[in-house]
Amino acid sequence: MSWISNAIGDWFKEILIDGITSRFTGVFDAVNQEIGEIAGQVGQTPEGWNSSVFSLIRNLSETVVIPVAGMILTFVLCYELITMVIEKNNMAEFDTFNVFKWIFKTFVATYILTHTFDIVMGIFGLAQHVVNGSAGVIGGSLDVNLSLAELAEQLEGMGVGELFGLYLESFILSLAMSAISLCVFIIVYGRMIEIYMTCSIAPIPFSTMVNREWGHIGNSYLKSLFALAFQGFLIMVCVAIYAALLQTVTASASVHAAIWRCAGYTVLLCFTLFKTGSLSKAIFGSH
Repeated sequence: MSWISNAIGDWFKEILIDGITSRFTGVFDAVNQEIGEIAGQVGQTPEGWNSSVFSLIRNLSETVVIPVAGMILTFVLCYELITMVIEKNNMAEFDTFNVFKWIFKTFVATYILTHTFDIVMGIFGLAQHVVNGSAGVIGGSLDVNLSLAELAEQLEGMGVGELFGLYLESFILSLAMSAISLCVFIIVYGRMIEIYMTCSIAPIPFSTMVNREWGHIGNSYLKSLFALAFQGFLIMVCVAIYAALLQTVTASASVHAAIWRCAGYTVLLCFTLFKTGSLSKAIFGSH
């Protein structure tokens, strides 16, 4: 009867080995696919990411927000003129050149307001160039692989109980990879929605940029635009570091250690991806 129990044990062991190796293969294939999607998503401008949403946002901005921005600009320019007139001892020392300077400011402010979306898209176009350039540099190192030959060699020397525990650990790893897929979806799509909301209100902060007292609103807005645009570059850097770390994981020493290192790197990636937004704002001084 011992040969029957041995045959059943070998059969169950073979099932566990096949399940573990297939799960590892599927997990890293999913990671490679997710990494490729990140590079494609963050390298797009708001117009290229979803043209219909961009058209909606631009239409709302031009039909609803720009009239309000025009009124704010009128107030700012009038305030600028009044301040310019009375600051020189109630016109006693008034220089006629200041009138031409005010006219020039009015022209610049009107031009900025009427070309708001061109300026915004120029910022994101610059960031897209940087992200796409970085993708070309680090793209070759983004594929994550694990030596299945080393893995299978270790699995053959394990007992059924240890294989069953390893199977459960690989299940935890697959859950961790599913979690990273959800995190990536939230971060990438949440960032784009934030970009669309920020772009929709662009004419209002742009209408304040020519005034010294009010100009900090427009300057802070520009900083937030640069922070959002270059957050994509920081995301690419995080993904590249994550892929490089996973390249160092091998099953030669211990399969258990390899699994938990992969899970730890995955948690670390999720944490750093969520930090890219605040880090980018800190770099560009956006509050």
